[in-house]
Amino acid sequence: MTTHHQFDALVVGAGGAGLMAALHCSKTVKNTAVLSKLYPTRSHTGTAQGGVAAPLGNMEEDNWEWYMYDTVKGGDYLVDQDAAEVLAKESSEAV
Repeated sequence: MTTHHQFDALVVGAGGAGLMAALHCSKTVKNTAVLSKLYPTRSHTGTAQGGVAAPLGNMEEDNWEWYMYDTVKGGDYLVDQDAAEVLAKESSEAV
């Protein structure tokens, strides 16, 4: 047996951006649904490391390669490694 549902708006993803979109949709759209692979508290927003980091060189043995590795590993190896390299090499000037 198949159940059919009808919605005026469908938000895909229950991370921070998806839930914010659903909140705003619900103010103007009659029937809003959120579709997610995960329970909202298990989204990447909820598990993000956060903060600001850069290889400043103010601690011994600090370098951009380790920062890049931490960035890629923290992103479950799904991070664009070319972008992570640019971030790691150039972030110390910005911070």
